Amino acid sequence: MEPESIEVATPKNHNRMPQKYKPQRGDARYAKSRMTNGGDWLPGVDQRSAIARRYRDLCALIVSDQGGVAHLSEAKVQLIRRFSALSVQCEALEARLAAGEQLDISEYTALTSTLVRVVTRLGIARVPKTVSPPTLSDILRADEQEDDAA
Repeated sequence: MEPESIEVATPKNHNRMPQKYKPQRGDARYAKSRMTNGGDWLPGVDQRSAIARRYRDLCALIVSDQGGVAHLSEAKVQLIRRFSALSVQCEALEARLAAGEQLDISEYTALTSTLVRVVTRLGIARVPKTVSPPTLSDILRADEQEDDAA
């Protein structure tokens, strides 16, 4: 039996990376690190800071855009993490610019150029999840099975 899959961060586990599985004792993946198992987005960092929250939100949004964590290879997860980190850095520079501070244009253009390269690898097309609602016959069949079980 497959453990329940978690697609997005919820208020209860807001500091966790979306998980494909939940390892159990005895499972080969049980002895892996918390980061590998999705237990930490940024180990050793205060998850309540504005930057950490924005980073986490960007990761979750991009994972969702890519069709959910179940559809991602580890390479794509790593690209999502890099994209989110670069995005947070660009946003911080843009906030400084909006506050009237000088902007190091070479740093900003280098970050933006790297962001463009990462996003071309990830793909910008949103991947919809396939949702097939139950048909009337499926609902009636389920009702019959419940009546038979009772």
